[in-house]
Amino acid sequence: MVFNTGAALLDAIVLAVVSKEKEGTYGYKITQEVRGALDVSESTLYPVLRRLQKDECLETYDVAWAGRNRRYYKLTEKGAAQLNLYRVEWKNYSSKITRIFEEGV
Repeated sequence: MVFNTGAALLDAIVLAVVSKEKEGTYGYKITQEVRGALDVSESTLYPVLRRLQKDECLETYDVAWAGRNRRYYKLTEKGAAQLNLYRVEWKNYSSKITRIFEEGV
C-alpha cells in the first residue's frame, strides 16, 4: 500500500478484528486478518496488542494448545467504546476523502 498507516488506524483495525470474536482471538489469527487489509509484520502488531492491553482496551487470557499456551485477546468495554469512536471518525474521514477523489480534476 502506498499510503502510510498511522497508529490510530492500526489500533482501530486491530480492535475491529478482535471484536469479531466474542470470546477473543489469538495473536497469529489477528495478524493474518490484519494482513488481509494492510502489509504489516508480526513485529509491528504485537506492540500494538500490548499497547491496547496497557490502555485497557484489550484483556488477555491463556489457553493450553498443542502443548503450549496460546494468548487470546478480548475486547473490554473501554475497547468497545474506543472502537465505536474509531468507526464514527473513520466514516467521517473516509467520506471526505472519497468526496475529494470523486470530484476529480
